[in-house]
Amino acid sequence: MARRANEASEGRRRSTIREVADRAGVSVATVSRILTGSYPAAPSTRARVMRAVKELDYVANAHARALAGSPSKSIAIVLNSVISPHYAHVAQGVEAQAAAEGRLCLIGTTGGDPERELAMVKFMREQHAEAVILVGNVVADEKYRQRMSQYAHALAAIGSRLVLCGRPPLGADVPAVVVEYDHAGGAFAATSHLLSAGHRRILCLGHRAGYTTAEGRLAGYRRALAAHRLPHDPALEVEGTMEWHEGYRMMTERLAAGARDFTAVFAINDLIAGGAHRALVEHGLRVPDDVSMVGFDDLPPSLDLNLTTVHLPHEEVGRTAVRLALEHEARGGTPPHVILGTHLVVRDSVRPILR
Repeated sequence: MARRANEASEGRRRSTIREVADRAGVSVATVSRILTGSYPAAPSTRARVMRAVKELDYVANAHARALAGSPSKSIAIVLNSVISPHYAHVAQGVEAQAAAEGRLCLIGTTGGDPERELAMVKFMREQHAEAVILVGNVVADEKYRQRMSQYAHALAAIGSRLVLCGRPPLGADVPAVVVEYDHAGGAFAATSHLLSAGHRRILCLGHRAGYTTAEGRLAGYRRALAAHRLPHDPALEVEGTMEWHEGYRMMTERLAAGARDFTAVFAINDLIAGGAHRALVEHGLRVPDDVSMVGFDDLPPSLDLNLTTVHLPHEEVGRTAVRLALEHEARGGTPPHVILGTHLVVRDSVRPILR
């Protein structure tokens, strides 16, 4: 029995990348690039390589050998910044759940650079992380989807898992766990709150075409206007990034342009609301006496401003991402897609308009 086990072990050790290449009918270089997620292979070529990998158990054994001398398993989280309150709270949730599961955390930041994000995913795969969790806003163009899909397959080939946290899925055939917020639903509730208070000219700050988070929230804002039979006015949608200084800039420029053509503001996030609030104060305007305002996120500076805002379960999304990734790794099957709900936190930043 021991001899047969040894022979089986020897058989597994004889599985090489050359054998994978021969069975798939491609070069060794092609196999290597596909497995590292850095090769834009045709779907048929990728399918042949992954089938050969599975039949020969090549990558699974290589992964096991790499982990054999490692005392700890790890979860990787890749995010834009560790300074932003949103990202920091999600990272805290990932860290807390990873610790509860007996895992260590690897953290990488991208500064919003898509190329750096892709490079970071590749690096985390090379570190044999059990899951690579990508957090937050992204420009999900076709090039991004194709390359990230390749990395999702490459991670799955070694028993790891890509997790998309707060961003949309890559496609039905991509082995990635998805944990999203209901951005549109939250924005619909926030805008509806202003509309129910009698406001009809609502300035939306933070629209940014192509960015998933901003577009989801803008869609909810527009849907609320449509539900109240108000016309869509592009002049009330101001483009900008999701930062405090951008909120200040957008509002300052709006007020400097002349007549105030709005009675309320829907800020895409609370940082924008904070900057916009400062600009209003500098122009002698008060919230909510002169301008009503709602935000999104329920993070600083919302409490300081007593701001009505949409609460996101930041730490819970991090915990859920880790939990689902490890559960899916153990059980297999179709990767889960979960949408976490939001709710409106009503404070004292909205004043009803008397008719």
